[in-house]
Amino acid sequence: MILQVNSSPNLRSVETINLPESNHPLVISLSHHNDQELLTLFQNHLDQGKYFVTIYCRYAQVLHTLISHSVRSPVQADYLFSQTWRHIYYEMRSLDLREEGTGSVAETLQNWLINVAATCINRADLPPVESIHYSLEVAPPPLWCYVGQILDRMDALERLVVLMAQTFRWSETRIAAYLQAEGESISPSEVKSVLGQGYQSLQNNLPTDIRVIYLNQSMALTQPPIGEFVNFSSKNSALVNSEINSRA
Repeated sequence: MILQVNSSPNLRSVETINLPESNHPLVISLSHHNDQELLTLFQNHLDQGKYFVTIYCRYAQVLHTLISHSVRSPVQADYLFSQTWRHIYYEMRSLDLREEGTGSVAETLQNWLINVAATCINRADLPPVESIHYSLEVAPPPLWCYVGQILDRMDALERLVVLMAQTFRWSETRIAAYLQAEGESISPSEVKSVLGQGYQSLQNNLPTDIRVIYLNQSMALTQPPIGEFVNFSSKNSALVNSEINSRA
């Protein structure tokens, strides 16, 4: 894999990213596993998030440094970093590092991750800095991956209402008015009910260990910062419009 970088060198210093989840007991308890073991555990226990979080903690700094040296803006670098880890999350589900027919390891996880990052860098179509509203500290990539997965599986109306409420900060009345204008027969009280169902779906389907690591197990997810996890940019409006059109 040939990593193409900007013709003008990016000489800015790259800060070490903060990884508070690396100090969590659930993550520390897995530190003795090698990469292949963590990969196997991740693939065999997709309902648990701690294995992916541990892999993330192990290689986040390497990939963040690589991406930061290849992108001009720190804001765009964080955005691409999060997008890269979402790609990794889905690709890693079926990843087989063993050489076919031999059982021996053909490629290391680290090399595979670097190659994935290089591909994401080379293919990146980054939005302007001013349209990115993403904070690496507020929305760590593993948390965003699992929240995004739940949103993908959520009932279309629930997902749309949650997106409107959290991405645009719209009230139930405004959401109802918008949906009514698009031909959806719904009242503000019904929007409130649907919104509550959406939040409950997020609460119920987020893996317990992800809640423990990132949200604290006792924290009720009644007002989750979904706007931080979904799209991070002006593409949010296109996503909402796509949801509306799909229901037409």
